[in-house]
Amino acid sequence: MTDSITVFNRRAVRRHRDRAARGGGEDSDLLFRESAERLLDRLDDVTRSFPLALEFGCRSGEMGKTLRGRSGIDTLVQCDLSEAMAAQAGGMALAADEEALPFTDAVFDLVIGNLSLHWVNDLPGALIQMRRALKPDGLFLAAMFGGDTLIELRQALAEAEIAEEDGLSPRVSPMAEVRDLGGLLQRAGLALPVVDSETLTVMYPDPMALMADLRAMGETNAAVESRKGFTRPATLAAAAARYSDLFATSDGAIPVTFQIITLTGWAPDASQQQPLQPGSATSRLADALDAEEHPLPDKARPT
Repeated sequence: MTDSITVFNRRAVRRHRDRAARGGGEDSDLLFRESAERLLDRLDDVTRSFPLALEFGCRSGEMGKTLRGRSGIDTLVQCDLSEAMAAQAGGMALAADEEALPFTDAVFDLVIGNLSLHWVNDLPGALIQMRRALKPDGLFLAAMFGGDTLIELRQALAEAEIAEEDGLSPRVSPMAEVRDLGGLLQRAGLALPVVDSETLTVMYPDPMALMADLRAMGETNAAVESRKGFTRPATLAAAAARYSDLFATSDGAIPVTFQIITLTGWAPDASQQQPLQPGSATSRLADALDAEEHPLPDKARPT
């Protein structure tokens, strides 16, 4: 059981992906391909085979093409919230919700996902399901957008909406923070958890080009608490102007920040390295550092 709340309208997320599957192009998938390449580089650093792998949030199958050709992966199963996306992925792909995976326990050697988890309401529950789907010593590896993503757009939209509509609603969906995700991996029962972050800055010719690209990627706002209906043209125009005023370079281009967080963990297994018990060290740190040890004065000692 988890204590999730409903932050995102999952039906809206599905509709946005369905629309992206119909009208998206290669240009709008550049960010996903770049993130996928970085994720696959990390996978290549793991010198072992994964005979049966699952890719969740597979979109149109961009990363799956490489995974299916990777040595050590005999069978790849893919799934996406959008049936239209899954149909484009080819191979063994099906429509499935990350919050209700239709797989039995301990079946996959690898569970991997690229830029999908940031739309999940019950992230702890989804991570638990993915850990359960792994065989002992199976690898979980995923990339997701972090809280600094689209930070410039958030500021511009907030200031424009306050000025034009005398109020503020979530115009860009909330995203997780690095400091919280390590605890979530442990809470899900994953061993040896690692969370790290990197920032990509992409230049766009103007704010409207960014908004069009987000729509083409299926990444437009799906927050439950967002203002209903279409954004007023005056608000969009004010947001675009504010974005340019605050962040545009001398040639008029605008920077767009994408924070990509990578999550790594392993399904527990007795063969894995275990932490030592406190007080079980057999050598002194001072000896390892070739340093002289000085005892604390009495008044500095803990009581």
